[in-house]
Amino acid sequence: MIQTIRKAWGIPELRKKIIFTLLILLIFRLGNAIMVPYINTDALKLQMDLWGTGLLGLYNVMSGGAFGTATVFALSIQPYINSSIIIQLLTVAIPALERLARDGGEEGKKKIQSITRYATVAIAILQAIGYYFMMKNYSLLEQDGIWVALVIIVTLIAGSSFVMWMGEQVTEFGVGNGISIILFAGILARIPNMVSSMIDGVQRWSAIKAGTLTVDTLTAAGYTDTQAQAYLDSALSPWGIVLLIIGMLALIMFIVFINDAERRIPVQYAKRQVGRKMYGGQSSTLPMKVNMSGVLPVIFAQSIASLPITIWTFIGIPKEDTVSYSIYNAIDTKSVIYMVVYFIMIIGFSYFYSSIQFNPVEIANNLKKQGGFIPGFRPGQPTVQFIQKVLGRITLFGAIYLGIVAICPLIVGKVINNGSLAIGGTSVIIVVGVALETVKALENQMLMRQYKGFLE
Repeated sequence: MIQTIRKAWGIPELRKKIIFTLLILLIFRLGNAIMVPYINTDALKLQMDLWGTGLLGLYNVMSGGAFGTATVFALSIQPYINSSIIIQLLTVAIPALERLARDGGEEGKKKIQSITRYATVAIAILQAIGYYFMMKNYSLLEQDGIWVALVIIVTLIAGSSFVMWMGEQVTEFGVGNGISIILFAGILARIPNMVSSMIDGVQRWSAIKAGTLTVDTLTAAGYTDTQAQAYLDSALSPWGIVLLIIGMLALIMFIVFINDAERRIPVQYAKRQVGRKMYGGQSSTLPMKVNMSGVLPVIFAQSIASLPITIWTFIGIPKEDTVSYSIYNAIDTKSVIYMVVYFIMIIGFSYFYSSIQFNPVEIANNLKKQGGFIPGFRPGQPTVQFIQKVLGRITLFGAIYLGIVAICPLIVGKVINNGSLAIGGTSVIIVVGVALETVKALENQMLMRQYKGFLE
């Protein structure tokens, strides 16, 4: 990876792309330091600590800490991600959009991208309104009124729209997928905070062992019994930290291994004679990646699975010892129901993106035109059926892999009663996946320029 970046830096054109990407990320980080007016950020930070590491903690990680500090980029790229999911699903469901995506060419792609932008703004409006009412419900506003509401909502919408624009600029003029790069940068920015939380967890564990930190001392400091118990349960032992680091390293190695795994289907090209020369007759392979969709199923599944609890949280977390609170806990991001739905959605989105990226009919037709065939299968429909069969099997394996990698930290976090592991697991998947995809994009661009130089 480092070698690839070093080689890319030596190419002037790619160096400009890398610098442009870094400048956009710098602007993104600067935006995360600009606070939204009329919000008591100190009270918000305390409230985020009480909420723990559930859904809102995950949102805070994805936004690079902007959500929990009420900056102009608090909504980050979540509206764009949700919009992309909706439009892509509608593209499959609505024939007009499907024809536009399939036959519209470059102009069709631009129209779909334009629709996605409008949908992003619409979702940003809804989330900004929800964010304002959440601040109001928890008494986190320094002032109130129509003007205050308007300023907060418009600022958040503008911030989300600007983040979307920056992502598109990186995709067009920078390196890799802009939205994924911004998400990657936001998560990396939270690493120092995660390390600090681990250190705080160990100190908390030591204080509990020493007897200086108990439920009584916390309740005396103003905590409720539930909050005090949650605070104590979030303590981390030193051996737990060691196991956590080992688990993270093993997870990274597993992700890298599966990312490069592929199924190679042998392809034979028939011999043909043109004049006195013989062409064809060589053997090749048709590579099919085990995980074709990358980290997109994880990102999209997380956004959809957490949508009900997101809306409920924005409206207001119900009071304890009520039926509503029981339902809220049942669909929370740490619940078994959420894990099951999350896992199923990851598998569903994996199949969805595999079908978009790899068309067996198109592949079979191209092989037939080029005089190629898969040994043991006749060109045409038999080849299509075989490719579909192989695609279904490797997609299932790749989907289960993504599901297990995403769910295991959730399960471990629930067992040891520490939700930070869930956030860390999702973050690792996204960070490693985006890093590998970006490096691959750099390698492809370097390869293209080598061919370009050869042809010129």
